[in-house]
Amino acid sequence: MAVKGPLFYSKILLFGEYGIIKDSKGLSIPYDFYNGALKTSELKTEEELSSNRSLLGLANYLEQNPSDLVLFDIEKLKKDLANGMYFDSSIPQGYGVGSSGALVASIYDKYAADKITVLENLTRSKLLGLKEIFSYIESFFHGNSSGLDPLNSYLSLPILINSKNNVQTAGIPSQKQQNKGAVFLIDSGIVGETAPMVNLFMDKMKQDGFRAMLKDQFIKHTDACVDDFLSGNVSSLFKNIKQLSKTVLDNFKPMIPEKFHQLWKNGIETNDYYLKLCGSGGGGYILGFAEDFEKAKKSLKDYPLEVVYNF
Repeated sequence: MAVKGPLFYSKILLFGEYGIIKDSKGLSIPYDFYNGALKTSELKTEEELSSNRSLLGLANYLEQNPSDLVLFDIEKLKKDLANGMYFDSSIPQGYGVGSSGALVASIYDKYAADKITVLENLTRSKLLGLKEIFSYIESFFHGNSSGLDPLNSYLSLPILINSKNNVQTAGIPSQKQQNKGAVFLIDSGIVGETAPMVNLFMDKMKQDGFRAMLKDQFIKHTDACVDDFLSGNVSSLFKNIKQLSKTVLDNFKPMIPEKFHQLWKNGIETNDYYLKLCGSGGGGYILGFAEDFEKAKKSLKDYPLEVVYNF
């Protein structure tokens, strides 16, 4: 008989990819279209076996690299893994929607001693504490993690990042289904890998010109987009997204799959839609913003689009 734990959802970082490494603002929202949960069964498929092996790797990592931040019941975790536990997930891996984040949230939820729960008064220090714990666990998968994906997944609330040491839960304007504007996902059809993309970014950060661009353009437009989105200032938001989209095309080309370079450019030139990275890029999903979604759909008719938010 299969036993299944609580569901944890995927997330979408609307704004802040790469910038949050250098203290830009960021805004992350839960995306309940995809989810995952810990499950125990007889491990029949290769997928289940592979997940079980990966979790065993995580258990060994946590055992060999203990942290003062959190204490885990490793014995129970290993016993459950020996009994056939794996992470049953519909969240696509390498797509920038937080597949490892949901897994990390579920491990913390089930095996951490003295865990901070969603029902508590989530003070800033508790949120930062959780983010730090999640960063420590998720570094097993990515080598370097902000801890934001698991935080979003664990709380299932929009998270506003003001800076590295200042995160808070946020209220976002309620969706207006009848309106024309939308945030949507395009499937690039390519699996992206976070670590190589982040390494590439860190290499670029060694160049003075790139650092200046990041501060004067990328972070400036990202911060403005977050403010506009939260205050519901749609016309200003689209002006800033256009600038952000252009900055990414000019400076983050390696993170954009090649077959999308022209599509990206078309959006900026026609104003039918604007594209931006969803997560670290290199594949996975690409995030799109359109003031008139029907128009964007016509321009992007060769690509299946998933709406994640309506303006």
